[in-house]
Amino acid sequence: MHVVTTRRQGKGEEYVAHLLRRSYREGGKVKKETLANLSQLPDDLVELIRRRLRGEQFLPAADAFELERSLPHGHVACVLVMARRLGLARLLERAPSAERELALAMICQRVLAPGSKLACTRRLAQSTLAEELDVEGADRDDLYAAMDWLGARQEAIEGRLARRHLAGGSLVLYDVSSSYLEGRCCPLARRGYSRDRRRGSLQVVYGLLCDREGRPVAVEVFDGSVHDDKTLLAQVEKLGRRFGLGRIVLVVDRGMVTEANLDAIRDEGGIAWISALKAPAVKKLARKQLIQPSLFDELNLGEVGSDDYPGERLVVCRNPLVAAERRRTRDDLLAATEQLLAPIKARVAAGTLHGAAAIGLAVGAVANTRKVKKHFQLEIEDDRFTYQRKQEQIAAEAALDGIYVLRTSVPSEELSAGDIVRSYEQLAHAERAFRTLKGPELELRPIHHRLEARVRAHVFLCMLAYYLEWHLREAWAELLFDDERPPLRADPVAKAERPPEAKRKAASKRTTRGEVCHSFPSLIAELALLVRDTNRITGTNATFEKVTRRNPLQARALQLAGLDPERP
Repeated sequence: MHVVTTRRQGKGEEYVAHLLRRSYREGGKVKKETLANLSQLPDDLVELIRRRLRGEQFLPAADAFELERSLPHGHVACVLVMARRLGLARLLERAPSAERELALAMICQRVLAPGSKLACTRRLAQSTLAEELDVEGADRDDLYAAMDWLGARQEAIEGRLARRHLAGGSLVLYDVSSSYLEGRCCPLARRGYSRDRRRGSLQVVYGLLCDREGRPVAVEVFDGSVHDDKTLLAQVEKLGRRFGLGRIVLVVDRGMVTEANLDAIRDEGGIAWISALKAPAVKKLARKQLIQPSLFDELNLGEVGSDDYPGERLVVCRNPLVAAERRRTRDDLLAATEQLLAPIKARVAAGTLHGAAAIGLAVGAVANTRKVKKHFQLEIEDDRFTYQRKQEQIAAEAALDGIYVLRTSVPSEELSAGDIVRSYEQLAHAERAFRTLKGPELELRPIHHRLEARVRAHVFLCMLAYYLEWHLREAWAELLFDDERPPLRADPVAKAERPPEAKRKAASKRTTRGEVCHSFPSLIAELALLVRDTNRITGTNATFEKVTRRNPLQARALQLAGLDPERP
């Protein structure tokens, strides 16, 4: 038996027939008989019948291949291709080594799914990352050894980053944060001002240097009791001597500006700075009539000089939105404090609370709960308690609402007043870095290491992971909720307005190409759905791999990261 296919033309169409026929011999002649018309069957089934009748053997697909292993691969491919674009391996060490591959694996794994070093040993085997970097079978001791190796090379790596991203005339951002530790063995663990709002917990303080766009360049860890301003001198020395930079502009928060720090910056030479005045200094300028709120009725930006700041420029700004918010907050706090004082006044009037000492204790327990006691006039006697607002003092403070003063040593021919404001606003990039480092994306905190060197290496490793994530976010901007091209504002003090395309993206939750918008973690999870299967041919040692077909969003993410769209 065999299958015969016939074709004939008729009325502009081609008619195809598949016939099952039998050949037999009768009276010395070969004859053929049609047994069935197979034309209504699918073409692939007809072809299967044809080949089977020719003698070919077929097995069910489930019996021909064995699926040995399926591992998430798409997110690994993106992270590794970006790491290769950045030359991250050579940044760690030019010569290949097992420690370098393990350190790179820990950096990439923290971007993919952060966790402890023990969790890292598990998760490396739960994706294709270990296989791609040839670190399969690494245990916790191997990772700790790689951390020690990485920590010993921190200065050299930071120097390479500085040469890559900082140059003469660069704007350098510096800010400080803290994170709490578990345990009490680390020598760096101290109590101090907790930005994690974990009062009483042991912590470490660390300062982060970034370039103008927010790329991390260097990080340094201090013991948890160190005040912000005590960390700045180490950064000045690092920028001027270790990195060998010429003229740079250092942007720091107002809490780090002390006369000792400014003297050190001046002595270093080649380093200009931009910071801001604290509230008492702003009030002092207002008392000297150097700042007059009436001047901001038409303008929101001006430049003044003061004998208290020789050789410096003072840029005065007023943001009406900030002013309105501070006014509303102050009114709410004053009203809340009055609600706490009113019951005490009622008890005194009713005679259930008497005696100046007892009344004073009750008032003292609640008067400064909202931090506005300075705005109340309190009168306490044995049988009388009254309070009223200091309206003149409140009005004087309200007149300075929304006003802030930047101070800088940068000459006007180098940066205009508007550019000074824009430069100071770049500190928001450092704040974003801290949010990412300490958040669920990278999980710098809590810190579980006991040795000082390991704590420093852990923070440095997290910084390098943020460096990798920063570039991925930039590449994937069109797929994330981030603004793709933030506009340059003509007025640096006015409220930032999002461009129309960014507003459309936020409203529709769709990109300009129509894909679903993602957060960074959800896009990583979407890419992890691209799986690499390892199949074994039944009864042999031969295997082959196959990757899941990409959907349009995954294909676009891989392409933006730098992967060849034709690569499987």
